[in-house]
Formats: sequence, C-alpha cells, structure tokens
Amino acid sequence: MASIKVLAESPNLLGSIPSEYAYSTTHYTPVASDQEDSIPVIDYSLLTSSIPDQRSKVIDKLGKACEEWGFFLLVNHGVPETLIDKVFDASNEFFNLSEEEKQNFDGNNALDPIRCGTSFHNARMGKILLWRDYLKQTFIRVLRTDTHSGEGVA
Repeated sequence: MASIKVLAESPNLLGSIPSEYAYSTTHYTPVASDQEDSIPVIDYSLLTSSIPDQRSKVIDKLGKACEEWGFFLLVNHGVPETLIDKVFDASNEFFNLSEEEKQNFDGNNALDPIRCGTSFHNARMGKILLWRDYLKQTFIRVLRTDTHSGEGVA
C-alpha cells in the first residue's frame, strides 16, 4: 500500500479519504476564535528557573496546556534556529524518498531505533487509524560518570 503522502499527492489513486480515517466533527467542541484562546506558550527558561515560585507557576501552566489543549508552543528552549531548520530539511528529505527507499526503515518492532510507516500498514493494530506517515527515531542519552565524584554527568 502506498504512503499517505503518495495518496494525498495522487488523487486518482484514492477518490476520497477512507471512512476509517474520516472523523466526524460532531464529536468535537469547536475552539473559540477569541484572542484569549490562543495556543499556550511555555517558557522553558522558567521551567529551569532557580526561583521556586516562577518554576511552580510555569509547571501549573504546562499541566493546564496539556490537559486543555494537548500541545503548547515552547520558547526560550535554547535550540538554535539553524538546527531546527536542519531537522525540518532532513525530515522533508526522508519523506521525499521513494517508497522503496523508505521500506528500508519499516520497523516491525517498537524497539527498533529507526521506524517509519503509515496507518495503512498498521490497520491491524486497532480501530484508531491516523491519516499520517511517520518517522520515529529513538535516542538514548548516555550518562557518563565523573571519575572524581562518582556523579552522573550528561
């Protein structure tokens, strides 16, 4: 089966979105278009603040954003814009590979370090089907030990 990207870019391959992927809008409460209802912004520098009151407030705000929105915009995280651009470029490069090239990364095991796929390939896994292609990479951060103090150092 072709990837979602291929299906979306080739309307003659698929006339409409399959019913198991089409969600009814009657189950959702629309989000108000009010200025106050904008995407929550979380300041990472406050999450790591040495001032307990600041840290506590932003942790509460983070919890509320996750509960009420399910996502948030993270600012002041220290990730350089150039690195973010490179990640997007690499992602686009991957998803523009041919279907055959992407099959080299089909992961059948959740523990595979690199996996890609689509909900079409995972339809047997359950009733919830997401209209998406995905690339998952697992990174394990190795903690080295400081030989002088025995403390873990990242």
